[in-house]
Amino acid sequence: MKRILTGDNTTGNLHLGHLVGSIKNRVKYQEQYETFIILADTHALAYPKYLSSDISIGDFTYEVLIDNLSCGLDPEKVYFFNESSVTEIYEIFTIFSMLTTFSRNMRNPTIKQEIIEKSMQDTYSMGFLNFPILMASDILSVNADLVPVGEDQQPMIELARDIVERCNHVFGTEFKFPKEQIGEVARLVGLDGSVKMTKSLGNCIFLNDTSDVVKEKVMKMYTDPNRIRASDPGKVVGNPVFIYHDAFNSNIEEVNNLKNKYLEGKVGDVEVKEKLYLAIEEVLNPIRKRRQFYETLANGKKIQDREVLDKILKRGNEKVREEASKTLKYLKSKIKLLD
Repeated sequence: MKRILTGDNTTGNLHLGHLVGSIKNRVKYQEQYETFIILADTHALAYPKYLSSDISIGDFTYEVLIDNLSCGLDPEKVYFFNESSVTEIYEIFTIFSMLTTFSRNMRNPTIKQEIIEKSMQDTYSMGFLNFPILMASDILSVNADLVPVGEDQQPMIELARDIVERCNHVFGTEFKFPKEQIGEVARLVGLDGSVKMTKSLGNCIFLNDTSDVVKEKVMKMYTDPNRIRASDPGKVVGNPVFIYHDAFNSNIEEVNNLKNKYLEGKVGDVEVKEKLYLAIEEVLNPIRKRRQFYETLANGKKIQDREVLDKILKRGNEKVREEASKTLKYLKSKIKLLD
């Protein structure tokens, strides 16, 4: 059976962008592929704000695990593992870092964009710069065939293929060339109209948001700034509210009707947003229902069933350690390093 590896940084709960960017494909393919979902806790440390005694990457790891499970991934079919528990990945990473030039790594547009967007200047760590190589090590540790990712992660897969090409050409390995699978919505815009929905900007609807929070966020969404009154003809193309309707409203007839009325100035932003809220609720309600299996509410606080979650991680960690150990041994033998 062919393999999938994909996953998430454990920097907080997942949002709608993750759902349409990658998670839907994970759920879709879990029956067809042997699937590995990485909870990339080491990757999370690449961002300075998570290097704090006040922040628990471990707690975030459980949250991200629950988010994935709540979306319909089956823990009996999928292997979930946290990166830091599979130390063989770091040995593979060390070897791959020796095979990757600095200039090749720095051509990665995602890394360059993050440095600029987050105004990191010279505060970024070597771990941040090596982010793509570590991701390649995650993918190749289980020799994955397919990697469901968002559009912004495509350059990471390209680097993984470059590493495969070099290893296969120079050392005679037979690593597979991983292929990316971009989500049904390549990149979901932020609620504020910015290019991307992201946790760091706080412009997201999280998968664990309550109905009240979702409604509040939707009603504050950025729309056509030039539209003053409901009777003014509005812009549909590039309008975040309609981008979300296209992504989440399954009633195509309703969406097309709203678009036509909006263009003609026959419907207000409030009505368009209220219908969007209802559409998003249809998407999130089944996720909330599945979440209840892993979380309970007591004294106003969410309590995770960590015994159940730890069993899921134990199963995945053991499987990936086994696979990564084979990969490492194979790689070292081809490079002619002593084992």
